[in-house]
Amino acid sequence: MSAPSHRRLALILGALAGIGPFSIDMYLPALPAIGASLDATAGAVQGTLAIYFLGLAFGQVLYGPLSDRHGRRAPLFVGLGLYTVAAVVCALAPDVQALTAARLVQALGGCAGMVIARAVVRDVTDERGAVRLMAQLMLVMGVAPIVAPMIGGALLPVFGWRGIFWLLALYGGGMLAVIALLLPETLPPARRRRDGVLAVLHVWRGLLGDRRFLGHALTGGFIIGGMFAYISGSPFVFMELHGVPAGQYGFYFGANALGIMAAGQVVGRFAQRVAPARLLPVVVWVPLLAGLALLGTAVTGIGGFVGLLVTLFCYVAMIGAVMPLTVALGMGPHGAVAGSASALMGTLQFGIGAGVGALLGVLQDGTAVPMAAVIAGCGVAGWTARRVLAT
Repeated sequence: MSAPSHRRLALILGALAGIGPFSIDMYLPALPAIGASLDATAGAVQGTLAIYFLGLAFGQVLYGPLSDRHGRRAPLFVGLGLYTVAAVVCALAPDVQALTAARLVQALGGCAGMVIARAVVRDVTDERGAVRLMAQLMLVMGVAPIVAPMIGGALLPVFGWRGIFWLLALYGGGMLAVIALLLPETLPPARRRRDGVLAVLHVWRGLLGDRRFLGHALTGGFIIGGMFAYISGSPFVFMELHGVPAGQYGFYFGANALGIMAAGQVVGRFAQRVAPARLLPVVVWVPLLAGLALLGTAVTGIGGFVGLLVTLFCYVAMIGAVMPLTVALGMGPHGAVAGSASALMGTLQFGIGAGVGALLGVLQDGTAVPMAAVIAGCGVAGWTARRVLAT
């Protein structure tokens, strides 16, 4: 199998890394319909989202060491196979408990693509090249939040919420075929590790003890945590609080994804001329200020719904710049354990996301303030992590 072109590699890895957001965003418009169909409370249905975040967080711990030991392709086949089967079970779920369990398994399978996509980037590039390739991945991944809610909203009246999961099963099966035919192994046997459990724990301890790695992982993790708060809170804030129809929700959601794509391309170009370590300190100011402005808008009501949209856009768009920079800077010195480093970084990020979702549920008071407060807190925490740990 010949090595794919740079552009084709970005498309394949972007589609792999996009499995997580695609599987979340597509069924957001269907949350009320799922509750009605399965006679479940809103909290129980939101639990299917929180459990998915949790599965993405902890599943990544498994695939990192496996991919360092067995190469990148074999764990991908296992994970994507698990994801596809679980999507079918979701489509057939008779009650919300079965759906929740199947969503956990689906996340445990789907996170393989997210971990291994980052590891492959580290396999084939240096630090500057990693920023460029990660920025291209963000361009591909940015399509998911744009089209996924729209697809979900379009499928809902025709095929019901179960049709969404049948489509996700087709996505998983299609990615299995793509990996089999188009993605060669990027970690040759000579570079693979033969670590046992104790050695893997030693690697993780070393990574967590590396201020540079931990600082960049937490910087990205907290700022991305704000996006998870937006994902969890926006269906209520947009559709119930401000009366946005379910069919239009995807357009508002997609506008922020366009911002992610644009920011990713801008930072990818700048990184070819300016060192990533100099770019990140500038970039993290934007989510900090946007998050605080969002909180001010939610508390005072100044700007109304438009004010919320503008400040949310400024915050969420910067994920496209923060992600490539923190991944490249955090993983750059750890090429020998790229899989484990990628897994640990992803676990920290989605662990924060799961915590953010739980916190938002506790703080919910029928207004936009809890979502805004959590997003603002994530912006402050991300800025602080870079300032204190990553310098």
